[in-house]
Amino acid sequence: MNRKFIALTALLSLLFLTALIGCGKKEEPTEQSTSPTEQAKPATPIDKSTVASVSGTVKLDGTAPKPTKIDMSQDPACKKGGDNMTETVTTDGKGDLENVFVYVKEGLGDRAFEVPKDAVTIDQSGCRYHPHVLGVMAGQTVTIKNSDQTTHNIHPSPKDNKEWNESQPPAGAPLEKNFARQEVLIPVKCNQHPWMKMYIGVVKHPYFAVTDKDGKFTIKDLPPGDYTLAAVQEKYGEQTMKIHVEAKKDLTDQNITFKAQ
Repeated sequence: MNRKFIALTALLSLLFLTALIGCGKKEEPTEQSTSPTEQAKPATPIDKSTVASVSGTVKLDGTAPKPTKIDMSQDPACKKGGDNMTETVTTDGKGDLENVFVYVKEGLGDRAFEVPKDAVTIDQSGCRYHPHVLGVMAGQTVTIKNSDQTTHNIHPSPKDNKEWNESQPPAGAPLEKNFARQEVLIPVKCNQHPWMKMYIGVVKHPYFAVTDKDGKFTIKDLPPGDYTLAAVQEKYGEQTMKIHVEAKKDLTDQNITFKAQ
């Protein structure tokens, strides 16, 4: 009996000593690899004394489809009446197209640009997205607010970026997101309210704009060079035009026209 007790005591002591040695051993840090494409390139210097702006109007040739009224009756907290109309094609009555994303598609080469520190904002108000079309640089923070007294469910459906789907309660904390890669245009919907739709244009540079209610756009501080300008509209797709920018010479009346379908 004493021999068994002594053997058991020795075994327990050995196990205790082994545990002490294991606890004292340092863990090796886990190595995290970063691919070259994930490493930010230094921004390419731009000579501000040579830059110019490019401006114009995006127009629709033909009759625009009439907007239809949105039925929000499924949620009593959503706005009733008023201007609850679809925004697929929005014109000023003269053929000028609002909510068209215009950007420099080609011509910048391998230039790199600093990501803006300021965030851009999406607000959910009246069970609508504001704005309907948003432009943002890759990596830039997008702050998403919920100003409604109802829960929303924000769901971008990108092809080249990470898809996510997140709920946001009334008066909830703002969400902060970003998109790592260029992609034009990313559709966004709300799973709670199927009529809520918007689009996000993500580019690698700051040379983009969204047309206003008069169809006008301005792209500022573009360095001299030859470029392809693209205009993207959610229903009509893409139109492009070639432009040549000279030092300190602003380009105006760079108009782009979509054909009504």
